[in-house]
Amino acid sequence: MFLPHIKIERMLWQEDPGRLVFGLDEAGRGPLAGPVVAGAGWVNPIIIAKKFKGKELIRDSKTLSAKQREEIFGIINESENFQFGIGIASNTIIDQINILSATFLAMRLAVDELEVKINKLKKKNDIEADGKIFLLIDGNKKIPKIKTPQRAFPGGDRNIFSISVASICAKVWRDRLMDEYHKKYPMFGFDRHRGYGTRLHYEMIKKHGVCQIHRESFNLHQ
Repeated sequence: MFLPHIKIERMLWQEDPGRLVFGLDEAGRGPLAGPVVAGAGWVNPIIIAKKFKGKELIRDSKTLSAKQREEIFGIINESENFQFGIGIASNTIIDQINILSATFLAMRLAVDELEVKINKLKKKNDIEADGKIFLLIDGNKKIPKIKTPQRAFPGGDRNIFSISVASICAKVWRDRLMDEYHKKYPMFGFDRHRGYGTRLHYEMIKKHGVCQIHRESFNLHQ
């Protein structure tokens, strides 16, 4: 089983031991319905080389089962050695500014939330960092119009540890949101396809029309 490495994070920490390295990934760019959700993930450099429960599970969220994602998300959520931020751009925002711009917006929101969490830990003296942030982004595009140093990594969710953490958090968070939407719109089966363009989803759109969380700027009919 291929596991993500920490070579990039280690290099950045060695260059500046006070640096905060955030991995970034998104879930939900392709679906016909629901929001796009971005995750920002941070791992405490102190524990990165140590063994800890669940480390072997942290990899690209797409290679994990739903049960595995929930398990590792629980580990991430319960440990102060992991921190994550979540950013959400609704289907309405996606329709207004396009999916790529909405994804960048969600990423900026995720970074903002994670920075707040890290600052709280700093006040408690749980970590030593000077607050300088460096972003590692899954994909081939950087976030535009921000001054924060960043690098884009195609396949980063498979290869870079902090991005893998972010990918798991984003995926679990979005799946839970879609489960909640399923309760409101059970006829569409959002708990099964999470809004993606499956055969079932297209059939349900044809039968019931669209609902308030469908992306009108997307092709909703086969």
